Order: sequence, then structure tokens, then C-alpha cells
Amino acid sequence: MKILDRYILTSYLKTFFTVFVILMFIFVLQTIWLYIGELAGKDLDLDIIFKFLLYFSPKLIPLVLPLTILLTSIMTFGSFAENYEFAAMKSAGISLQRAMRSLTFFILLVSATAFLFANNVIPASEYKSINLRKNIAQLKPAMVISEGVFNDLGQINIKVEDKSGDNGQYLHNVIIHKKNERRPGNYTVIKATEGELAGSSGSNVLSLILKDGNYYDEIMTASPRARTKKPFAKSSFDEYVINMDLSGFNDVDLDEENYSNSHNMLKISELNQTIDSFSTSYNEEIEALSRNMYNRTGLENLKREIKPQDTVFDLQEGILPIYETHQAAQIVNLALGNVNGTLSSITTKQAELIQAAKRLNKFEIALHEKYVLAFACIILFFVGAPLGAIIRKGGMGLPMVIAIMIFLAYHFIGIFAKNSAEEGQISPFLGTWLSTLIMLPLGILLTYRATTDQGLFSFSILFEPIRKVLKKAQIMGRSEKD
Repeated sequence: MKILDRYILTSYLKTFFTVFVILMFIFVLQTIWLYIGELAGKDLDLDIIFKFLLYFSPKLIPLVLPLTILLTSIMTFGSFAENYEFAAMKSAGISLQRAMRSLTFFILLVSATAFLFANNVIPASEYKSINLRKNIAQLKPAMVISEGVFNDLGQINIKVEDKSGDNGQYLHNVIIHKKNERRPGNYTVIKATEGELAGSSGSNVLSLILKDGNYYDEIMTASPRARTKKPFAKSSFDEYVINMDLSGFNDVDLDEENYSNSHNMLKISELNQTIDSFSTSYNEEIEALSRNMYNRTGLENLKREIKPQDTVFDLQEGILPIYETHQAAQIVNLALGNVNGTLSSITTKQAELIQAAKRLNKFEIALHEKYVLAFACIILFFVGAPLGAIIRKGGMGLPMVIAIMIFLAYHFIGIFAKNSAEEGQISPFLGTWLSTLIMLPLGILLTYRATTDQGLFSFSILFEPIRKVLKKAQIMGRSEKD
């Protein structure tokens, strides 16, 4: 390796690792802020919190690595141009492409590593992190109670309108369905205006204190007629206490791994197999729906049972006038019932097919994302390096602003396109690759302008075609006068 290549590579690597560590630290802090509600108040050990962050960190690489390459390229080449090092290289006959050669091999190596990382490490971390989150959520039932929905807590299903207090221990408008192993079903319902979760540290018993409520218990009798006379027993209370055994909740193995149903947990080979299976199942469901709708029309029975007869009827009035009134009414009612039933079946099945299509799209998007990360690293390098040479500014000021603006545009385009692909509005391939494909011509344009010593943007590009048209019109006007 020549001295110049070693110097450029060393300068780039110093900035690369510094920027990577800073950005990774910022995104990890964002992760802590995002999931603080799942970690706070759980009495978790430091090793569990460290494990939580360790499992979530690999999922940040698709954000941190492209931004790091873009920002480092702008800062490094901007610093070279600002200190007239590029001018010295050009005076020695060294072009921009020659100066970028050693870094190109390094970026290719980073891209290959990113592809292997996305295919092996990120699925494993996704698998570990989701299972760890589900296990942490079981450590304290008070944290599991969500507002507005029924929550399963051992022998009861509880729903609260809202919670208050420092730890969410005060409950408002409580509805409880008590379970009974000998009698499955919701036969016992408790409603209370207020409730409070009370317990002591070190105790496996959590007390749910209900205030100002009613207790409803459905009476089961052998005779259905007697059941209609006395459907349930009702009693009111000022205070009612339910004690729950938390030994089953707090005895949670945080290393237990039971959940494995996610598109982000699979490698390329597994994704291809899953996509093929889902595609086959999706096509079979559509074929089954079409066969079912065809059979409901009864055309096959008409072909077998009805024989042609010489019957004359008016095409505008239809065939109903040839039948008697009650027969025509029966035919109309039967047809309406058949049509309504068919529409209901189609509506229900359509919702199922839409969900199946979304699920299939998510797996296809996850497959393409593994390739996109590698190509994004290469393309953003060829955007940042010539851009830094053009703006001729190093450091963390202007390069940081420009890099963030470009990356936000890249990231937001990717998010919008990916959401559209999940909804089926565009193909998963286009939704995943759109932002990268948009950056490709930008990288080619910037590389060309940096190589030819042109500025970032020249207004002559806009006015030059107009000037040529006006000049041509002027010449034609002179020729006509002559």
C-alpha cells in the first residue's frame, strides 16, 4: 500500500470509528428513553438491563452504519479539500477516483460485513430481545394492566378505564371477570368505581381492593325455564378484596425463549422458505374462494337438471312474469338471500386475504432489507465523498448539517415507501429499494461534478438551454431578413 493510500485510509478510519461510537451512543440513549416504561419499577438487575440494551443494539446498525459512512465521507474529504490536500494531489496528477480507491475497497468490505450482520446477527438479536421483553412484562402485574382492554391476571380478567398514582396502583371504573375451573365462561362479573393494588415487598400476595361496586353471579340451574326466571344474583359492596398469588408471575425465567413468530427473526434461507409457503397458501385461499363463489351460483346444477324448453318471455321484464305471484316472490327472496350471503362471505374473506397479503409483504420486505443495507453503504459513500470534496469544509459543523439532511430524506423516503409496500400499494421490492435507487443518480452526479471541478450547483444548468434557444432564434431571424 502506498503512503497516500495509507494516509487517506487512516484519516478515514479515525473519523469513522469516532462518528460510529457517538451515533451508536445517541441511538442507544433513544432506545432507553423509548423503553423506559418497560424497565422502570421492575427491580431489574444491571445485567438484565445490560442484556436488554445488548439485544437491541444490533437493530440500530441499519440506521447508524449508513449515516456513519455518509457523515465520515463528507467530513474526511471536506477536510482534505479545505486544507488544500486535494489541490496538492491534483498537481501531482492524482485524481479524485484514485484518492478514493483504497476507501472503496474498505467500503466494499464494510458492505459485505453489513450483509452478513443483517442476515445472522440482527435476526438472532430480534429473537432474544422480543422474548426478553415478554418475560420482563410478566414480572409485575401492575405494569401489565393496560387501560381500556381486558388483561389476564391469573384467575381474573381485569379491565380499567384509566390508572393513576406513581406506580399506576390506583384504578378507575374496574370490570373483572372471575374464572372458574369447574365452570368455563364468564359467569361471575365484578364492577367497581375505584380500585387499588396493594402489596408488600417480599410478599407473593397482591391485594386488589375494590370500592363502591357490585357483584354479579349467574345462577346455573338444570332447567332452562328456571334460568330465565332467575338469570343472576346481584350484591353490592363498599369494599371488596381479591388476593392474587404472584408466585407464578414473579417466578419468570428471563432467559426463556418461546416466541419465534416474526419476520425480523429469520435469515434469508428461512425467509425464502416462509415466503414460498405463504404464497402457496395465499393462492390456494384465492382459488378456494373462487370455487366456493362459483358453486354458490348453482350453475352446475342448472346445467345438469334444467332442460331447454320453448318459453317465450319479454327480455326487458325478465322471467318473473311467467311465474305465479307467490312463486316469483319466493324466487326473489331466495336470490336476495343468496346474494347477501355471498357478499357477506366475500367481505369476510376479503379482510382475511388483506391481512394475509400484508403478512406476506412484511416477509418480502424483510428479505430485501438484508440486501439494501449493503448497497446503501456503497451508494452513500459515493454521495458523501464527492460532496465533501465539493463543499470543501471539514469538521462537525456544515458536514453534520448536510449529512443529516440527506440521511433524513433517505430515511423518510424509505419509511413511506415501506409502509406503502406493506399495504400493497407498491411492490415490496420497490418499497425497500426506492430510497437507495433515488440516491444512486445523486451519487453519480456528485462524483462527476467533483471529478470535473464543478460546484455543487450551477445556475448555468438552468439558463444554458434557454440561452441556446434564444441564440438560435436570433440567428434564424437574421437569416430571414437577409
